[in-house]
Amino acid sequence: MNNFSQSYEQILKTLREIEPNINFLNQIRIPKLSDIELISVALTSEYLSIGSEYQLFRKLPACLSNRIERSVYNRRRRKLFPYIEKIRAKIANLIVPFEEYFIVDSMPLEVCKLSRSSRAKICRENYETSPNRGYCASQKTHYYGYKLHAVCSLQGVFISFDITKASVHDIHFLKNIKESFNGCTVIADKGYLSAEYQLDLFNESQIKLETPMKKNQHAYKPQSYVFRKRIETLFSQLCDQFSIRRNYAKSFDGFKSRLLRLCLNICSLFRILRYEDRRNSRTLVEAFRC
Repeated sequence: MNNFSQSYEQILKTLREIEPNINFLNQIRIPKLSDIELISVALTSEYLSIGSEYQLFRKLPACLSNRIERSVYNRRRRKLFPYIEKIRAKIANLIVPFEEYFIVDSMPLEVCKLSRSSRAKICRENYETSPNRGYCASQKTHYYGYKLHAVCSLQGVFISFDITKASVHDIHFLKNIKESFNGCTVIADKGYLSAEYQLDLFNESQIKLETPMKKNQHAYKPQSYVFRKRIETLFSQLCDQFSIRRNYAKSFDGFKSRLLRLCLNICSLFRILRYEDRRNSRTLVEAFRC
C-alpha cells in the first residue's frame, strides 16, 4: 500500500466505521475537507513516512490539496488532538474489549542532541512542557527530550500512553495506571521494582504488578522475557517504520499530536489487517499462570 490514495481510502473507511461523526470542531462554516478526512490524511502521511508538510502537500492528490490550505491543515490538526485520542481509545477497546494482562514500559524521545540542548528552543514555549536531560539505562546514554510511557495488551495494542520529561523516573507512571486500570495484572521490567508501589496498586485498584526480581532477593524467581517483547516490538515499529525519532515539530502541541497519530496508526493498521492472535495470547497467559 505505497499509493497515497489507496492507503488514504482504506484508513478513512476504517475511521468511519469507528466514528460516525465527520466534524468535531463545530466550525461556523462547514469545511470542504471534513475533520475525519483531515485525520485520515495525517495518518496516511505518517504511515507512508512523509515527515514534512511540504513533502505531504507535494504528494497529496489534487482532490484533497484543493480543499484545504497548508496553514489551515496544520492548525486544525493540532486542535483535533483530543478527538483523535477518543478515536484511538475506541479502536483499542474494539480490538481488546477485555484483557487481564498488560505490559508497561518506556522509551526515550530525543528532541535534539545534547550539544544543542542549551540553545535549542524546540518545545520550550512553556516550562511545564519543556524537555530536559535524562538517562536511558537500556542504551546507557544521556539524552535531551522526553520519555514515552506506554501500556499495551498481550496482542500488541497500545491501551494507554503518556509523555513526561526525560528526567522523570518510570515508576511515577504507575500513578496513571492506578487511575485507568482495575483488577488486572501489569508486567514490567526492573525499572518499576518497588514494594511500596506494588502494595499501593493492589490495595487501591486490585492491580497485580509483576516485575523481575533481583538475584539477591528472597525467593528469587526468573521472569520470562517473552512478555515484555510485545511492547518492545511496538517501540521498534515506532522507531523503524514510523520514524518517531525524526522530529520536525517546533512546539509541544505539534510534538504530542504527531506522537498520538503514530499510536493511532498502529491501532488502525491492526484493525485493517484484522490481526487476531488469540491462540498465542492464551498460550502466554497460561504460561504466565504456570
